[in-house]
Amino acid sequence: MTPLPHLMQGYAAAVPELSQPWAAASVPAPRLLALDEAVAADLGLDAGWLASAAGLAFLTGDLSALPDAPTTVAQAYAGHQFGGFSPLLGDGRALLLGELTDAAGRTVDLHLKGSGRTPFARGGDGKAAVGPMLREHLMSVFVHAVGIPTTRSLAVVATGEQVLREVEEHLDRAVERARLAQLSDEELHTMLQT
Repeated sequence: MTPLPHLMQGYAAAVPELSQPWAAASVPAPRLLALDEAVAADLGLDAGWLASAAGLAFLTGDLSALPDAPTTVAQAYAGHQFGGFSPLLGDGRALLLGELTDAAGRTVDLHLKGSGRTPFARGGDGKAAVGPMLREHLMSVFVHAVGIPTTRSLAVVATGEQVLREVEEHLDRAVERARLAQLSDEELHTMLQT
């Protein structure tokens, strides 16, 4: 039996003011478009399982198959927008599924981009179109391959939906991208101390 991913939610526990429990939108017909098997292996994730129906559910935010799955969260932040300070902003289409531990023992965040509207969406549908997500995936693979530190892209999954985008008002296939980010323990400690 393939071991299931073990996700933790340390960020939301450490900084609850900057996270809001939120679930990904349901996906009618997930289909794997791209998978970085090296990233999967580094995270201890079985590429065959990720391509299965259960793995695709995981990659689109359905954690119901995982024992002790954490609550997924939309992340918030504060900053300047439209010329003024805003004490509460956030990503309108990204979700933090949780943290995994990679082969080197580092904690890595697993995010979904294009997983539907979050409480921080300002009128958008929260979805992502296939072209930009495949470009981001390929650029992540390339930038990592040439030795530049970057976020990594685990997978791109078609959702079976269509999204209307502004470029000549055309329909495009909706997708979600599972991406990774990490802070060193020292960076995380410094961030939490400030």
